[in-house]
Amino acid sequence: MHSVNIHEAKTHLSQLLVEVETKSKRILICRNGTPVAELVPVTKKTINPLQQYRELRGIKILYDPTQPASEDEWPQEHR
Repeated sequence: MHSVNIHEAKTHLSQLLVEVETKSKRILICRNGTPVAELVPVTKKTINPLQQYRELRGIKILYDPTQPASEDEWPQEHR
């Protein structure tokens, strides 16, 4: 992990952000040699399937998917 002092971080903030963004580097910012902050890449948010697949919004499950299916519900060729 790369470390910089506060003055250097203020002077070169744009360059440091480019490193964090493009190279996924973590940069430690120190005051008098003591770490006070860390620049880290933002993790990507997980996508909610209902936002990604809007057509699923109206779908309702009419059974309990955790319960086993009865033999009558299986197709004949799989019995």
